[in-house]
Amino acid sequence: MKALQAVEKKPAIVDVAVPLRGAGQVRIRVAATGVNRADLLQVAGLYPPPPGVSDVLGLECAGEIIEADEGGRWQVGDLVCALLAGGGMAEEVCVDARHVLPLPPGLTLLEAAAVPEVYATAWLNVFMLGEAKKGDRVLIHAGASGVGSAAIQLCKALDIDCWVSVGSQERLDYCVGLGAKGGVIRGDGIEGLQELGPFDVILDPVGASYAVQNLKMLAVDGRWVNIGLMGGRRVELDLAQLLGKRIRLIGSTLRTRDDDFKAGLMASLHDNVWPLFAAGKLDPQAGEVFGLADAEQAFARLASNQVNGKLVLEL
Repeated sequence: MKALQAVEKKPAIVDVAVPLRGAGQVRIRVAATGVNRADLLQVAGLYPPPPGVSDVLGLECAGEIIEADEGGRWQVGDLVCALLAGGGMAEEVCVDARHVLPLPPGLTLLEAAAVPEVYATAWLNVFMLGEAKKGDRVLIHAGASGVGSAAIQLCKALDIDCWVSVGSQERLDYCVGLGAKGGVIRGDGIEGLQELGPFDVILDPVGASYAVQNLKMLAVDGRWVNIGLMGGRRVELDLAQLLGKRIRLIGSTLRTRDDDFKAGLMASLHDNVWPLFAAGKLDPQAGEVFGLADAEQAFARLASNQVNGKLVLEL
């Protein structure tokens, strides 16, 4: 089958063996797959797949089930989307049946392909780990990204105020349009966020370059959830601020979580987030669609840091 792999630090279409379906798994004929920053890192050789996981790119997909265990939840012909540890950028993928959900109500396959990874990430980190609730103030760094756009919409749908840091005025306007209360442009410095805080929850994919300011902007008993290191990995911090404000610093990754954890996360997503899609309160923001043959162009587009929301590859 055709699949997308990293070849000489570029995404390339290659022929690979059709994956074998294990016990408790379903086989999906992939219609579309989302492009995520983790895919960029894998192509660059900086984020290898976990042991035992396919080196085919792709952390999410949408498509049709073409093989499943008899008597299970899923039947051949069901249209679904899935969270993956890898393998989504291929004609077929096999995945734990518990990591599969029906298409969110009202969405097409193309739109649904942009949902699993970013909504699972936003739900896990802002609401399960960050414990955001009504009355809290949430700060979302890189607010116009796929995860950021999902987190903003979830905050709005659950009546939680949020602010963002972004790269341009156009992207700030985009975030406000999704429901953010406001924010700052990182080129002007993020110090201006202090006037909008203090924040109870900070979702941070940046890391070192924002760490000192994060400590200053967090409220007493604040939760700082770090999910990435785009701004570096090493920083000197005044831990007295961490202690004095009883801040919880939480490091979080999703791809390397075990199957049982992901199953619980997807169940929580279905129970809490899918009804918000049904109510028309969430939109996957899948604004740009590329063919598989244009994958290199899609990856370059994401690497430009000018994308609002998600990019999708259509197979």
